[in-house]
Amino acid sequence: MTAVQTSGDLLKLKLTVAYDGTNYAGWQVQNGQVSVQQLVEEALGKLFPAVKRIHSSSRTDAGVHALGMVAHVEIPKAEFRMEVRKLALAVNAHLPVDIRVMQAVRCAAGFHARYDATGKQYRYHIWNDRVMNPLQRSTAWHVPRPLDVVAMKKGAKHFIGRKDFKSLAANRDYEMETTVRTLTRVDVSKRGPLITITIEGDGFLYKMCRAIAGTLVGVGDGKLKPVDIRKMLAAKDRRAGGVSAPAKGLVLCKVLYGRNRKVRK
Repeated sequence: MTAVQTSGDLLKLKLTVAYDGTNYAGWQVQNGQVSVQQLVEEALGKLFPAVKRIHSSSRTDAGVHALGMVAHVEIPKAEFRMEVRKLALAVNAHLPVDIRVMQAVRCAAGFHARYDATGKQYRYHIWNDRVMNPLQRSTAWHVPRPLDVVAMKKGAKHFIGRKDFKSLAANRDYEMETTVRTLTRVDVSKRGPLITITIEGDGFLYKMCRAIAGTLVGVGDGKLKPVDIRKMLAAKDRRAGGVSAPAKGLVLCKVLYGRNRKVRK
């Protein structure tokens, strides 16, 4: 019989992972498809055979990118024969070039990457020019029509606060406990042809950020008025919401810790 390892036998580490999601079926392990989580777990397993699973703060969909995905892993102390500061370099040696562990630090035994998170920040990138920048082709949505950024800024304000975002949530195969979320920041900025939508809140529904981006493009296009967003949210019906923007423009920038409010699924 295999002995059960206690927390005293394990070293818990917090990992910050960045990746280009273009070639993956998202973060989470999925049958028959290659995911980012799968490859990070396999890389860790080559160094530490006892490691089978890591636990993340979030899940990103196929094609979505990350700069600051947070995960934690528990490694038996008997297997850990390196300095913690060298772990990222060691793991990266076993990862493809589009996935990198940016940082690995020791954390408290009670830390949980998901349940201790208090918020997340996403950014959505739009290349708003007649001609697409080839260097942005996998990280930004190409919208060739001129967009009214002033109108988009006005529309963004209607998303801020504690609201029911059911109209912006794609259907899942299970019933959600609540579709209410609190957004503390929805900003629209423009630098040359690049428009960036920054969204920060305590949690996000399935494809919610992409729906916000698609809705704001509809406002910038003149198909929607900024005040239409209030009616859209009040309908609590996905058919009333804006289109879902392509996955490639979305980046999970960072996961927030240390506040009192807990993040929802």
